[in-house]
Amino acid sequence: MITREELIKIGQFNKPHGIHGEISLSFTDDVFDRTDCPYIVCEIDGIFVPFYIEEYRFKSEMTALFKLEDVDTDSDARVFTNLDVYFPKSYLEMEGEDYIAPGDYFLGYTVVDKHHGILGKIVHIDDSTINTLFVVDRDASELLIPANDDFVISVDKENKIIKMNIPDGLLNL
Repeated sequence: MITREELIKIGQFNKPHGIHGEISLSFTDDVFDRTDCPYIVCEIDGIFVPFYIEEYRFKSEMTALFKLEDVDTDSDARVFTNLDVYFPKSYLEMEGEDYIAPGDYFLGYTVVDKHHGILGKIVHIDDSTINTLFVVDRDASELLIPANDDFVISVDKENKIIKMNIPDGLLNL
């Protein structure tokens, strides 16, 4: 079974395009075009379901038209309208150390501060403003930490730990 922590959100399906089952995807990361992963994932009724990509083509810089296997009519494609689209994190490893993963990649990681120790696990990524925030579950309360590269000391992918040096006072807000 696929879990949310195994995925990153890469965009959202829009409306069907044409009558042959194509559907428009507004994406925030074009990782699907840079790896060999044959599928994307959507959440349907609380379950993450893989859908195999038959083909896709770019419509604009941030939009692509997808044709998924067994989705052959505009009625079939309409079911996907407004669904979030996810990508398996396991395929990101193939991209090397220079790849900057989208914020969703860090869901489930433990944040450790240089001065304050373990702060908690990242349970949500708030990207509703220009400054992306890690939402950390700390002793049943929420801690908001800017997802700023300047604060990151290291990332341990194997143990899912982000070591940070968070400026004084930021944790007291």
